[in-house]
Amino acid sequence: MRTAYKVRVYPTPEQAAVLNRTFGCVRLVWNKALAWRQHRYHVEQAKTSYAQSDRYLTELKRDPAFGFLFEVSCVPLQQTLRHQYAAFVNFFAGRARYPRFKSRHGKQSATYTRSAFRWKDGRLFLAKMDAPVAFVWSWPEVDPATLNPTTVTVSRDPDGRWHASLAVETAGETGQAPAAGSAVGVDLGVKDFAVLSTGERIANARLLERKAKNLARYQRRMARKQRGSNNRIKARAKVARAHTKVRDARADFLHKTSARLVREHDLIVIEDLAVTNMVRNRRLARVISDCGWGEFRRQLEYKSAKQGRHLIVIDRWYPSSKTCSACGHLLAELSLNTRTWHCPSCGTRHDRDINAAKNILAAGQAVSACGADVRHSGPSRVRSAVKQETSLARVGLPLL
Repeated sequence: MRTAYKVRVYPTPEQAAVLNRTFGCVRLVWNKALAWRQHRYHVEQAKTSYAQSDRYLTELKRDPAFGFLFEVSCVPLQQTLRHQYAAFVNFFAGRARYPRFKSRHGKQSATYTRSAFRWKDGRLFLAKMDAPVAFVWSWPEVDPATLNPTTVTVSRDPDGRWHASLAVETAGETGQAPAAGSAVGVDLGVKDFAVLSTGERIANARLLERKAKNLARYQRRMARKQRGSNNRIKARAKVARAHTKVRDARADFLHKTSARLVREHDLIVIEDLAVTNMVRNRRLARVISDCGWGEFRRQLEYKSAKQGRHLIVIDRWYPSSKTCSACGHLLAELSLNTRTWHCPSCGTRHDRDINAAKNILAAGQAVSACGADVRHSGPSRVRSAVKQETSLARVGLPLL
């Protein structure tokens, strides 16, 4: 299992200068290689391999105009070519969008492999630096001196904060949580972030909506500043800090919610939501993006695997809201503005979200009983066993 520890870094002015120079060279190599790839494809109709891009980097260094590339470590430059090659592989496989050019105003990062850094007694020594880089360790139960990182990625956020991500190879699951003896179905939404099959509702924090007024004011101030001026740089930093506060608060909310669900339940069942398609609705795009459903699912996946829990992702087309959780009757239609409805078969009154959560749990238990495991971390087009075994995903048989 591959684990990463992200720490806050506090470089000295000399170390910050070296890292900023490295970020600039990494960004230059990425943009030059990307433009060269596009030119080869449009003019020569030829694809580019990693070996060819590596030779292009060698020729680029030989150019006297780019002699400053020798002033930084060569490892981050080679790693950015590997990342670009992986980005194109993911693009042609349909897992990601087309790689874009990097901007100096966005997040900057550089990846170091073992040949470009030393990890000694819990201290980090990067290439082209004599002194160790100071950082804050936030895991008191883990001794940093016992770790053996394989890669270190140093990054600088637009608001000026520095971080380092230490990738560590572990033997397997780090620990098994005691059995909780319960299972839960989770129905994600906008009004309520999540509704559980137990009837509990987790309110949506709406963090971006709370900061929208201040964020708009900072953006208007930045728009009035002259491009290239120091005042515009200061205004851009305020906008970045406002976004950082929202991002950190959202991450804290998602971590606390996912950790509680994994700690209190042995089986967790969620829906396979197509978030990418849902954000195309311009009326709901900002609200859906503010929820962070994709990140919530990712946290549930790795925390469940780490704690020995079982996470099941049922098919997105399963009619959880239109199916009666008591008798299994399936409605022909159910509008989105209908929040409660009565089952025409058994007369049970249902809350739309709680009923959906109960059906999601029943579908996950049926999938677990038939021996299928639909947990996956790849694209959402993977079809689950619920789609193949429709009759097993209901409590009762639908009345036609």
